[in-house]
Amino acid sequence: MSSKSTKEEAMKSSMAHGSLGHPRHPAVFITGAGGEVGHGLISALHSDGREDIVATDLRELDQTTREMCGGTYLADVCDRDAMERLLSMYQVTEIFHLAAVLSSRAEFAPEVAHQVNVGGTINILQIAADQGRMYGKPVKVIFPSSIATYGFSTMRQKMEAGAVGEHEFLKPRTMYGCNKLYCENLGRYYACSYRQLAADSTPNEDGNRGFVDFRCIRYPGLISADTIPTGGTSDFVPEMIHAAARGEPYTCFVREDTRIPFMTMPEAIEATLQLAAAERKDLSQIVYNISSFNPSAGEVAELVKQYFPTSTITFKPDQRRQAMVDSWPEAVDCTAATKDWGFRSRWSLQSAFEDYLVPSIIKSYEKNG
Repeated sequence: MSSKSTKEEAMKSSMAHGSLGHPRHPAVFITGAGGEVGHGLISALHSDGREDIVATDLRELDQTTREMCGGTYLADVCDRDAMERLLSMYQVTEIFHLAAVLSSRAEFAPEVAHQVNVGGTINILQIAADQGRMYGKPVKVIFPSSIATYGFSTMRQKMEAGAVGEHEFLKPRTMYGCNKLYCENLGRYYACSYRQLAADSTPNEDGNRGFVDFRCIRYPGLISADTIPTGGTSDFVPEMIHAAARGEPYTCFVREDTRIPFMTMPEAIEATLQLAAAERKDLSQIVYNISSFNPSAGEVAELVKQYFPTSTITFKPDQRRQAMVDSWPEAVDCTAATKDWGFRSRWSLQSAFEDYLVPSIIKSYEKNG
């Protein structure tokens, strides 16, 4: 037997067993699990009866989240060796790669954001490729991207564009948007062309030269009733609602006429799992837009006042953050997601307030005193 064959067999044996020599258990792996999306995703997977959830974050996850997982770990996606050691304990079938430095924070530390958003993603893609190649079956990597990948140079261009498709106006003006757009293309490379000139490069079961089944979903602004907004650039809508529920005045950092696409967190989680569950043969592209409604900040304020009549909302635009939001589209075209995997928005803005946001937020604040 050649040394190359011996090495391949050793690697396969290592991949099939954990560090202690025990057979590895299949697992769905979630990075950045402590964030808003991670919390919702773990809850949804647990409700579906999944017991194979392995979650990681830089900070310890809360007890409720830990109890829903088969394993939780403190781990940095930028530490390639640590991630490999962790993943060597499991046979990973799906990875939801949520770990990221978000838009506002990324502008304060762009180099750190690049290290986490791009370097961490490369680590995940490389590990997924190695596992897929060893098992002979692509590993799913579900990657949340963002409308920050878009970039308009003028308000006139933005208003004339209408609902934009996945391949239009991709000139981001933030580090976060640049990172996400680059990672979308990295995912495409790992899925279709990875190591295409290498001597041992072989097509996978779909004929592509990659063992990563990369699926990207571009989130609009997300509104959650369960978690407090963390200061993201699109958080002016959830911040407005939560402040009103607490009986606190709110000063909005964008103009009243500011308009970008939004959806509720439950809808985003549902769409993410829907994309993850789709048959690969039905997917015509790598990246998909999703959205539910696109109200102006002023329209949201008026609706908040209907449900919280004593609320006080004023507008004092922060010109730097305003410029970031103005570079994002007023609406996105979700035709491909609807056609390929059946995406449908569940709520309008009005019904989202009535059926989900207001009752859930009020209940949450009453529970917490």
